[in-house]
Amino acid sequence: MTQPGQVTFSRMEEVVYGKPAAETVAALARRRGAERVFLMVSGTLNRTTDEIDRLRRALGNHCVGTFDAMPAHTPRAAVIAAAEQARAAQADLIVTLGGGSITDGAKAVQLCLANDIRTPDAMDAIRAPSPVKPPAVAQVSVPTTLSAGEFSHISGVTDERTKVKELFRHPDIVPRAAVLDPAVTRHTPMWLWLSTGIRAVDHCVEGICSGEASPYGDAQALHGLSLLTRGLPRVKADPDDLDARLDCQLGSWLSMAPLAAGVPMGASHGIGYVLGAVFDIPHGHTSCIMLPSVMRWNRPANAARQALVAAAMGHPGEDAGDVLDAFIRGLGMPRSLAEVKVGPEHFDRIARQAMGTPWVPRNPRPIPGPEQVKEILALAA
Repeated sequence: MTQPGQVTFSRMEEVVYGKPAAETVAALARRRGAERVFLMVSGTLNRTTDEIDRLRRALGNHCVGTFDAMPAHTPRAAVIAAAEQARAAQADLIVTLGGGSITDGAKAVQLCLANDIRTPDAMDAIRAPSPVKPPAVAQVSVPTTLSAGEFSHISGVTDERTKVKELFRHPDIVPRAAVLDPAVTRHTPMWLWLSTGIRAVDHCVEGICSGEASPYGDAQALHGLSLLTRGLPRVKADPDDLDARLDCQLGSWLSMAPLAAGVPMGASHGIGYVLGAVFDIPHGHTSCIMLPSVMRWNRPANAARQALVAAAMGHPGEDAGDVLDAFIRGLGMPRSLAEVKVGPEHFDRIARQAMGTPWVPRNPRPIPGPEQVKEILALAA
């Protein structure tokens, strides 16, 4: 008998793929009746390409402002700065064009606007168990990386006081639409495209290998993993292969099905949160480093699930940790903590902090304390 479970669907309304972003966003804004569209975008794209200008032209007089100063890991201060600018502009729709930090930032801005949050410290109030007001300003996202945060109702924001990546949640902060345009991703640095692609692989793999996996999540994540495994090497070989880029984007979308439907991630995500917030390591790189080691450590608890991963990647019967290791190395990504200058002297702190993340306690092989986290870190050293 199939294990009982529950699948929760997000409040995202649509995903548009393979169409030009600017015209698509303008059409979505018109359909929503948006009059005052506020942009949160990549500073690099705004300064060095015409992608943001093209979006502004498509929106015309309905574009009322642009924020392009969101750093990596989405610090609270930048979220507040963006919220103040959006509030002053009286925005009725936020459109993001950029990577995961911008997407997460806009989701947090929605909550700040709805709950009159005006300082970084005041953001504590919208993390508390007490109810918060739902956002009234919706979001549409055009991603340029493969981290896939646009498909989640969770926003990861770093508290600069503690260097801890915190999760802000509300079912209504998921973007109402995502626009997957492979053409706008050609400006994304190759290391960032490939590493965030492995982040999406990590979503697939930890969703499939979770002790709380669902048939719905499995179906999407297994196909997403197959698309990513085929698409990422093709983009590395030919950056102008838009079909391969779209395959990666579709794989990234499917990678989020388990998490969006309620399946928890595991230790790779949990440890990755700490590495990103404390050591400023890009989240794509944290997945490149941690995922194969987590798989090897988990294998005694979920070998049958891991076999599904190896098969989806085109290597049936092989060890999934080894298959992932070889795949990540083949893309030229970092594969050890030493490569990002994180040594054993930091393992105690990482292990203690990782225990406080949402995902390490729900790893498929139980992790009762920091000592087990340090075993995984040693494998990744």
